[in-house]
This record gives sequence, C-alpha cells and structure tokens, in this order.
Amino acid sequence: MDAARITCLTCGQANRVPLDRLDQSPRCGSCGDPLVPGTVAELDPAAHDKATKRDDLPILVDYWAPWCGPCRMMAPEFAKAARTLAPQVRLAKLNTQDHPDIASRTRIQGIPALVLYSKGREVARLAGARPAADIVAFVQGKLGARA
Repeated sequence: MDAARITCLTCGQANRVPLDRLDQSPRCGSCGDPLVPGTVAELDPAAHDKATKRDDLPILVDYWAPWCGPCRMMAPEFAKAARTLAPQVRLAKLNTQDHPDIASRTRIQGIPALVLYSKGREVARLAGARPAADIVAFVQGKLGARA
C-alpha cells in the first residue's frame, strides 16, 4: 500500500497516510488535527521547513505580509484554491514580516509569492496576486495528474 509522509502543520509531527485515504480527512496521530483540511494553514518556521523539505504531498506556500495590500486581496482567493486542490495539495501561508530569515533563505524578492514544493524540492514559483482559478491552474499545470 502506497503512503505519503505528511507533516502536521499544527504540531509538526510526521504522519504516514495511505494514498487511498487522503480524501477521508486523515488526522494527525499526535494532536488529532486534520492533515489535509482544505483550508489554508499559517506556518511557523519549523512547520515550513518540515513540510517543504520532507513531505511527499505537494504544498503551495504563499509568502506574504500583513502590510501588503495585494497579499490581503488574494487571501480569499487562496482559500478558495485550497478547497479546490484538497486533498491532493495543501496550501499554507508564511508571514515574511514575522519570519524574514525564511524569506531570505527561500529567495523571496517580492510578495505575494507562491512557491510550490513537492517531495522536498521546489517545483515552481508564481509572483503576484492571482484569482483562485489561476492558482489552481498553476498547480495543476506543474503537477499534472497529481493535483
């Protein structure tokens, strides 16, 4: 049985979930929170690094800041995309104002910046505020049948 390694974005615990059960709302074995909720998670540095470097399930990270107007305008569209792409892809946000070291390390030069990760590596980037349909098309175009 094929399984995916998925980091709980709440507690940081690594979980293994059978691929055929991703659409059955799997929960973290440690804290019980949903692993693929179809909502946008707010990342701290530890969760960011674990999910982007170790997870088998693709994750799209929105690098943003609270003072950024386009970032705030895109937030509801990003949430719509999260509902559409779940359970094949998780969506999360990282506040670059609170975590400038992560923004620097990931070479974020402007926000909002969307970075798609899969199996521990960066797959693609998309700059600027986008509607949900563009976000979904970007992910599906880069991941193909997996999204």
